[in-house]
Amino acid sequence: MASESSNLKAARVAAEAALAKKAEDVVILDVRGLTSYADYFVLATGTSDRQVMAIADSIQEEMRKAGHRELGIEGYELGEWVLLDYGDVVAHVFDEDIRRLYDIEGLWAEAPRIPVE
Repeated sequence: MASESSNLKAARVAAEAALAKKAEDVVILDVRGLTSYADYFVLATGTSDRQVMAIADSIQEEMRKAGHRELGIEGYELGEWVLLDYGDVVAHVFDEDIRRLYDIEGLWAEAPRIPVE
């Protein structure tokens, strides 16, 4: 088996950081070839605005420890949908209602899902 790409490893770091804060429905979407601005999306759900922020903080901290710097962060103040952009990896942390409303998985239905353990 070929070794994982560094971008997939980064996506796994973000996913594991989300799980460490008890995020729900953590998914990695492989969007290579489907979009030019990222290789992987990491999706996670928090059950409150405080948990969404804590998940986002955990992703930031663990990605920094792994040597990845964010290019931008959007939505942190409201705690409904935080987008953390690491270039080839983009993490989306939602509250439950916003995740259902925007249905990123539905928009990217053709993107393969990568198991998160």
